[in-house]
Amino acid sequence: MNNVCEEQTFSSVFTSYSKTIFNYIYYKYGNEEKANDAVQEAFVKLWENCKKVAPEKAKSYLYTVANNLYLNVLKAEKVRLKHADKHSNSISNESPEFVLEEKEFQKKLDDALNALPENQRTTFLLNRVDGKKYAEIAEIEGVSVKAIEKRMHLALKSLRERIDGI
Repeated sequence: MNNVCEEQTFSSVFTSYSKTIFNYIYYKYGNEEKANDAVQEAFVKLWENCKKVAPEKAKSYLYTVANNLYLNVLKAEKVRLKHADKHSNSISNESPEFVLEEKEFQKKLDDALNALPENQRTTFLLNRVDGKKYAEIAEIEGVSVKAIEKRMHLALKSLRERIDGI
């Protein structure tokens, strides 16, 4: 039986999917360090279960495991996240007005992105930041291309309304 235990096959799976799975988890939950941890743990689990996972099933296995691992971390840290300190001190040569406007816009953008339903935010970021095509996003999310088009339309509409106040 063909499985992922062969080093070359495992290495190929890692090379093909590690970055995109990281981005998927990062866009969904917004924490780079924990997204890295989830991806690494997902590949460890894949290696531990390599005899049971066919190469063609490795991608969906990794997405599912990484997402589940992150959800477990999220549950454990929910209380701590509420009290996280979000203050940052930085020195800039820009005028105070410019810095204030930039911070206000960034806050508007962050708030608008955070207000999106998770599936719309993930779709938007995978498309606009990663440059993934709708078909690729549909495969990752396990939905139709039409569903991705709808999510993108709704995300853009919502972002426009929240940022421009239209």
